[in-house]
Amino acid sequence: MICATPEDFAAQLPRHGAVAGLDLGTVTIGVAVSDLMRSVATPLETIKRRKFTLDAARLFEITTHRMIAGLVLGLPRNMDGSEGPRCQATRAFARNLEKLTPLPITFWDERLSTVAAERAMLEADMSRKRRAERIDNVAASYILQGMLDRLRHLEARA
Repeated sequence: MICATPEDFAAQLPRHGAVAGLDLGTVTIGVAVSDLMRSVATPLETIKRRKFTLDAARLFEITTHRMIAGLVLGLPRNMDGSEGPRCQATRAFARNLEKLTPLPITFWDERLSTVAAERAMLEADMSRKRRAERIDNVAASYILQGMLDRLRHLEARA
């Protein structure tokens, strides 16, 4: 099920359980996961994209192994907030995933997540090679952390 808002997503999630964040690129998919209490997002891995069925199979291995309760996909909006071809591709990926899993799926605005990830890795004095290897899953953790913070805010209001 694709959830249009964080509120809808929160309503579909069990009380506890890890959530995964995805940074979809044309060449790779960055994957991050939360802890069971949904406090902290941690970069997990970068999947080299091949074809959808193979990419989905690897994602479902992760969701099964990590007992993931929901998926958050970074939505690459333009800086003015409009949606371009990359947003359309992300939404299409989500619709294809939705056909294969009962997990709730939602989107999180990923504007500047890669910039923030790059900055954090530069501050950590990571080598250029290491940054290139990790940028996608670190960006996925920024995406996921944004959603986790929103979910915590929603829970506090309830």
